[in-house]
Amino acid sequence: MFEIIKAGGWVMIPILLCSVVAVAIIGERLWALQRKKVCPQHLVPQVWQWVKNNQLEGVHIAGLMKDSPLGRILAAGLINRHQDRAIMKESIEDVGRHVVFDLERYLNTLGTIAAVSPLLGLLGTVTGIIRSFNVISGAEGMGSPALLAGGISEALITTAAGMMVAIPSLICYRYFRGRVDELVVYMEQEALKLVEILHGDRGRERDADPRERDVDLLVSGKKRA
Repeated sequence: MFEIIKAGGWVMIPILLCSVVAVAIIGERLWALQRKKVCPQHLVPQVWQWVKNNQLEGVHIAGLMKDSPLGRILAAGLINRHQDRAIMKESIEDVGRHVVFDLERYLNTLGTIAAVSPLLGLLGTVTGIIRSFNVISGAEGMGSPALLAGGISEALITTAAGMMVAIPSLICYRYFRGRVDELVVYMEQEALKLVEILHGDRGRERDADPRERDVDLLVSGKKRA
């Protein structure tokens, strides 16, 4: 293995560094983006039980903030539960933006590695071909096949190494992007449930956006179904 890396030339160093960083990011995101860690089940029903039984206290809200990303969002709503619906939703959206930013942590780096690795491999290809042409145009001419083969070997090894890093990095990047989108949609649904629980006044007219009332009607229709 060391001989293959050595044959690839100096371009193999940044390619290897990219591979190490990519593996670290993939492992960390696989652990961090587990559904049970981001969106624990039965969190909203638990909050509703606290509210219904008048047991909701500051310690519960603090626990939610430390529990999970979804808990942070729900805690933001509970802190403002005595405010207007619009204020409560605004606080949830503000915290939600920070939560989404945390969920997307390191993904841009992984996407950059997926884009840069093939270019590094191409750079190694170019330097290897240049080395081969230097051998051909030098004093040895075509009489030194070993030197000529060294340049061709460098070109092929770096190209293969760059693709081997880029392909799994791109696949994982796309997977994690989809995973984050899925988790965000679920957290939005759970936050909407919390708002509906604490402000269950769909039956009377409110000074709300008509689109918001349409969402309320849709949610209530799903519950009846």
